[in-house]
Amino acid sequence: MHHQLEKHYVNRVGWLRAAVLGANDGLLSTTSIVIGVAAAQPERDIIILAALAGMIAGAMSMAAGEYVSVSSQEDTEKADLMREKRELEEMPEFELRELAKIYEKRGCTKETAMQVATELTEHDALGAHARDELGINEITQAKPLQAAMASFGSFAVGALLPFTVSLFAPIKQMVYFQYGFSIVFLMLLGAISAKTGGAGIKVAVLRICFWGTIAMGITAVVGRLFGVNIS
Repeated sequence: MHHQLEKHYVNRVGWLRAAVLGANDGLLSTTSIVIGVAAAQPERDIIILAALAGMIAGAMSMAAGEYVSVSSQEDTEKADLMREKRELEEMPEFELRELAKIYEKRGCTKETAMQVATELTEHDALGAHARDELGINEITQAKPLQAAMASFGSFAVGALLPFTVSLFAPIKQMVYFQYGFSIVFLMLLGAISAKTGGAGIKVAVLRICFWGTIAMGITAVVGRLFGVNIS
């Protein structure tokens, strides 16, 4: 019987988080900008310009922010690895016992833990300590460029919807068209992210729609407080 390799979703967590965050932010922030501008200045060319500016500026900001943030994580990981490498060179016996203790805490007997630690140390000492002592592996390792590109692309994709709606929706109903299309897209985004991550679709859709409505609702309330009539 042919055994098919198990399908795991955790190896998608890095780029999935950045992509979902970027698309969600691109949709909500650009929609909010368009709603505010449409309420204050109902002229199509101004609305389109605001949507385009929000999309470009937001995508660049998301990419830069994600790159800086993940780069800081990468710097921390590199510093820890350098320190671990130095300790392995200066006190290998202590590090070996330390690694064995980790396996003991996970349920191995003392003899088995020492045997596993010895064999893994002979194979790749730094890799073993990085994975089992520091919690750094190929799945969780910081990847700044990948995260930045995912954020940039996903924000632009999310912002593309309110930009497109601003091109074709009736001016007088612009606010309502923006909100309606945004909710539909949020439902689709929630379903896709849940499916990709192997999570429940219903909960993800309800969650993202709820918080999206809250965000756009607050924008509308703020507009009203400043005397903007969106009805």
